[in-house]
Amino acid sequence: MFSSEQELYAPVKRFLEAAGYVVKGEVGGCDLLAVRGDEPPLIVELKLRFSLALVLQGIDRLAVSDSVYLAVPGGRAHSRAIGPDHKGVRKLCRRLGLGLIAVRPRSVEVLLDPAPYRPRKDKRRAARLLAEHARRIGDPNRGGAAMRLPIMTAYRQEALRCAEMLARHGELTVAQLRVSAQAPAAARILQHNHYGWFERVRRGVYRLTQRGHDDLARFGAPPPPAMVDSAA
Repeated sequence: MFSSEQELYAPVKRFLEAAGYVVKGEVGGCDLLAVRGDEPPLIVELKLRFSLALVLQGIDRLAVSDSVYLAVPGGRAHSRAIGPDHKGVRKLCRRLGLGLIAVRPRSVEVLLDPAPYRPRKDKRRAARLLAEHARRIGDPNRGGAAMRLPIMTAYRQEALRCAEMLARHGELTVAQLRVSAQAPAAARILQHNHYGWFERVRRGVYRLTQRGHDDLARFGAPPPPAMVDSAA
């Protein structure tokens, strides 16, 4: 559709001129600068693909004006220019206060207008994060690392403590595990058996499966909460 960024200029210029702007190209490093009356200048940066370089250009232009748009090809070239994550791109631009324009040879579509970003806080999500942080014993994961082992969550730590007790004693009741493994959620962990570690022997009594033995050796048993608290 477009072979160069310069080919994007004319459709955007026509679109803005129809809206009453006086448009000029390559002003002070800006691909396009549009002025209408006493309004703050409107800036458009043109690229054949949405990229980090384009985003950084847009952020730099925000020092001059709050009306900054990023323009990329639209229509059939839209998915190729923006990429498969269209919603993610719009969300990023919204968070940064940048506008987004899809350009076609004969038309221009404003996908997003620039505006200050005021995110709505997700209180339930925040509560879940804080609860996981509080329940997790110690700091078993290295942040940012590509780990061979799965993330050690508080749920997995509690399940491992149950597995360790069963490995020691063979068969235990849910009530015994709740106390000896310091696992308040023992009933749910054993009944759901998310990891395939536990086997019901009879009502309320469980033992460890071979997979449970293998994974216990793989992960190791986490320290009980009391040990971590006393060492802190």
